Amino acid sequence: MRKLILLLLISGSAWAQQTPVKKYGLQDFMMIEKVEDQDKYYNENKAQLAEKEDNSFRAELAVNWLAKGNLEKYNHYQAAQPKYNLIQFLNLTYALEKLFDEKKQYAAVARYTNEFLEQLKKGTLTDAVGRAHVLMDLNAAANAKLGNIEAAKAMIANSAGKKVASASDNGYFKDVKSNYLNRYAIVMSAAGEPKIAFDTLSKAFREADSNPYMVETFKDIYKQVRGSDKGFDQYLKSLQDEAYQKYYHKVEKMYVESPTLPLTGTMPHAKQPDKFLNTFLANKPLREITLNALDGKPVNLGDYNGKILVLDFWSTGCTPCVAAFAGFEKVVAEYKKSEFQLFVVNLFEPQAEVKVFAARKPVKLEILQDEENKAYAVTATPTKIIFDPMGNIRFFSSGYAGSTDREYYKLKAMVEITKHRNQ
Repeated sequence: MRKLILLLLISGSAWAQQTPVKKYGLQDFMMIEKVEDQDKYYNENKAQLAEKEDNSFRAELAVNWLAKGNLEKYNHYQAAQPKYNLIQFLNLTYALEKLFDEKKQYAAVARYTNEFLEQLKKGTLTDAVGRAHVLMDLNAAANAKLGNIEAAKAMIANSAGKKVASASDNGYFKDVKSNYLNRYAIVMSAAGEPKIAFDTLSKAFREADSNPYMVETFKDIYKQVRGSDKGFDQYLKSLQDEAYQKYYHKVEKMYVESPTLPLTGTMPHAKQPDKFLNTFLANKPLREITLNALDGKPVNLGDYNGKILVLDFWSTGCTPCVAAFAGFEKVVAEYKKSEFQLFVVNLFEPQAEVKVFAARKPVKLEILQDEENKAYAVTATPTKIIFDPMGNIRFFSSGYAGSTDREYYKLKAMVEITKHRNQ
């Protein structure tokens, strides 16, 4: 197996980061798909657990119940103040973001983020993945929603989010910059500075530093500034169209004019842009490649001749791989009635692990598996390859675009260019 060029902060699958499997080990516990069943497993076996295992199980249950929005269960397991490992802390920040963006549980978010920030300050919690700024940004935005304006302003002013969001490389975690800008705008709006918030979000959508959760925020701020929401949809669309056209022209230059096999994919070296690294090797036609779906059924890629086909290669522990999925979902929804097919192809991992991960996330895209990495000898994840209706490679790209909307624009542009040049 070739060594992956990891385009992520955290390498290996979540399970690979744990201790070896044993009768009541964390690895077994994480392979239980539903948190309800995990809860039952823990309570039936806790008497047999060593202190370290008991802590790990409680931490896992706290994270998974929070991700599901069950605050009563979360509070129960968090009461013992379990110590979170690196993966659990990362998933905790994701769960808190979901609680804010989807559940709109602002009081809970303000309370929980404050508790974790206090633990970080005391040194009883470790942030090994650089996510403290997410806790600060969430705390600020939640307090703004609750009317605690001074607390919100103080927290957003002290947040490292601005520095992180302005970094040249935001290709690790999902929507780092766009989430910060959304929360900053929420605070500015609540603090009586709607014009600053309006300009912030206008620029964000124009430059594709945006995601779907920002639309509601932007509409509220638009009404503050303009007096009503009249014209909002048209204004937003103009910004989105501008962003899309920018990436359309960038992507156009990446079109593969002569897709003769064998074809080697490349990407610029991160520290030496004049040098290139190989990312995959395509040396056989689609009809000679058969991969298994997650249910074990074989899928021959040649069956998709006549359609634009997208293959995106990923693994469960590849943070930017999974971050890109939200953008792909938008593309799939847009082309659901077209001659188009997208698969996310999992590499290196056994079916059971992928099934649990996909169910828990959940992953809404169609999954294929290439556990031995035989089809394209991929050496960098995430990597996507776009085929025209004749099965020729027309685009390839590695890495995460940095935001849900930018990922959507880039892939949509690849699909549109492929469609128009191969009619």
